[in-house]
Amino acid sequence: MISEAQYWIDKLTLEPHPEGGFYKRTYESMGKIDGLNRAYSTAIYFLLLEDRFSAFHRIKSDELWHFYAGSPLDVFMINERGRMEQFRLGANPEAGQVFQALVPGGRWFGSRMAQPDSYALVGCTVAPGFDFRDFEMADRYRLITQFPQHATLIKSLTHPA
Repeated sequence: MISEAQYWIDKLTLEPHPEGGFYKRTYESMGKIDGLNRAYSTAIYFLLLEDRFSAFHRIKSDELWHFYAGSPLDVFMINERGRMEQFRLGANPEAGQVFQALVPGGRWFGSRMAQPDSYALVGCTVAPGFDFRDFEMADRYRLITQFPQHATLIKSLTHPA
C-alpha cells in the first residue's frame, strides 16, 4: 500500500506540508475578493500515510474535504464550545464513510489514518481561498488547557513544543 502512496507523491509532485503529510496546490481562482487580494477559492491534493498525522490547526475559511484514493481518513474537529466532531472520509458509505465533508472556518481540526499501515489521497477546497497568513498551528498545551476533556486526542494529533 505504501508503494501506492509513493506513486501518488511522485505522479502528483506532492511536497511536505507543514501540518504533516504531502500536498500540492492545484487550483486558485482568477477572481479576487474586492479589496483583499484573496482568491475566491483554492484547492489542493493532500496525502497522509501510515502513522503520520495532520496536526491540529485552524484556518479562517471553510474547507471542504474530498476522498480520492487509498484507505479511510479520520478528521477530528473541536468547535468553539469544546464539542468534538468527527467524520471519516472514504469510499464505503455502508461503513459510515463519506466522499465529502466540511470543516467550518475557525475550527481546530486534525486528521490521521483510520488504519495506520495505509494511506489516503484526498483533496481540500477552501473558500475564500487559502492563505498561509490565516493558518494557525495548535500549541499542544494551550489546546489541552482550553479543552482538557480531549487531552488524549490532542496529544496524539499535536507535536510537543
